[in-house]
Amino acid sequence: MADHAAGEEHAKLNKYALACCIVASIVSIIFGYDTGVMSGAMVFIEEDLKTNDVQIEILTGILNLCALVGSLLAGRTSDIIGRRYTIVLASILFMIGSILMGWGPNYPVLLTGRCTAGIGVGFALMVAPVYSAEIATASHRGLLASLPHLCISIGILSGYLVNYFFSKFPLHLGWRLMLGIAAVPSLVLAFGILKMPESPRWLILQGRLGEAKRILTKVSNSPEEAEIRYRDIKSAAGIDDKIDDEVVKLDNKKTHGEDVWKDLILRPTPAVRRILLTALGIHFFQHATGIEAVLLYGPRIFKKAGITAKDKLFLVTIGVGFLKMVFIFTATFLLDKIGRRKLLLTSVGGMFCALTVLGFGLTMAQNAGGKLVWALVLSICSAYTFVAVFSIGLGPITWVYSSEVFPLKLRAQGASLGVAVNRVMNATVSMSFLSLSNAITTGGVFFLFAGVSAVAWNFFFFLIPETKGKSLEDIEMLFSREGDNNSRRTTV
Repeated sequence: MADHAAGEEHAKLNKYALACCIVASIVSIIFGYDTGVMSGAMVFIEEDLKTNDVQIEILTGILNLCALVGSLLAGRTSDIIGRRYTIVLASILFMIGSILMGWGPNYPVLLTGRCTAGIGVGFALMVAPVYSAEIATASHRGLLASLPHLCISIGILSGYLVNYFFSKFPLHLGWRLMLGIAAVPSLVLAFGILKMPESPRWLILQGRLGEAKRILTKVSNSPEEAEIRYRDIKSAAGIDDKIDDEVVKLDNKKTHGEDVWKDLILRPTPAVRRILLTALGIHFFQHATGIEAVLLYGPRIFKKAGITAKDKLFLVTIGVGFLKMVFIFTATFLLDKIGRRKLLLTSVGGMFCALTVLGFGLTMAQNAGGKLVWALVLSICSAYTFVAVFSIGLGPITWVYSSEVFPLKLRAQGASLGVAVNRVMNATVSMSFLSLSNAITTGGVFFLFAGVSAVAWNFFFFLIPETKGKSLEDIEMLFSREGDNNSRRTTV
């Protein structure tokens, strides 16, 4: 509440906090690049290494299964070594994975590189939004905590552009360069990230009060705001307000997360139980509604609609990446003005409409053998619309919401559970899309995604309260109120 009061001044965005969050989010650009570039690289990998559909599905989806492992490790890791060094670890894993994929003499080595990068993805997806949320003030947390997802979209667009330009290289060289060059920014980031400060909330959990206070002074707009945030975080960490030593000895079990699983899974309070349900639910629906199918298999989808030339396929796919970046950039400024809830419901409603039209367009195009121009245009427009409405709501809000709703002591490992669900659903969609398309047609798959979107809209309508402008220390109170409907009315 105090943090909210400070934010009510609508003070200008703290430039140092913005710089910290931008640097932390760069790791997400590398992940986004890997996702975008694989959509084109797989076309050439299939031709060069003579892989089949099942091998391609495994290659694309294995990254997310390995990210599941990384995300489950990331929560405990970031509680022990800190948010900053966890980002460094993610960068190193990305670098090793990129080198292996760029070498890629055969399918097993390529798969090993993809797995290594996947573990890095798990670390990055958990820690970047958590770090950003913990650095930001309540008045700008939506903007700063959504930066990692904006950076993912920048990375995806970069991957699509590289696909287009490297597609003109010799077959055996082009896709290896596409996958291998990500090692360079990974190495630079691993060193650059060491210039960042640690999360003040993590420092307070370690008893390093003096260091945390100095960082809060830098990322706040006034000494008074820094003092309010400092006292709120100490209270949430269970530290007596009268204690103000440079370093305080705290119980290791509380500071390194050993008791977290008991409070999160085994014996959660009603508020924590509802927080866990909403956080896992929003991660589930982010990918169960089919965004990965469009991002990863865009060239194949548009080929089904009637585009056959490779350069035209890549150009249309670049449009997907461009729209995603533009609308996520727009969303970063709307999250703290319109709020999470209204933007989320509008987004998911738009996704339902776009997916229904896309399913219809692809069905008509396939039935006509890809020769209906109007069905092709309808398919492209509805796919673009789907990506746009996803990117202005469900895409960035998933990461913002799940990074801010958990109480301080449960945040890192709670967020890691959310990422684990996210990666499982991403893997499920990416590893089953081709098989489902063969079974029920590509159009039928998007009708299925439309049905999931309808379920998602109802889930969000009844279970998710507004968190705009609330301090991280106050958000738990939203979930402690009795009755979902009462909570919704009082927080819209």
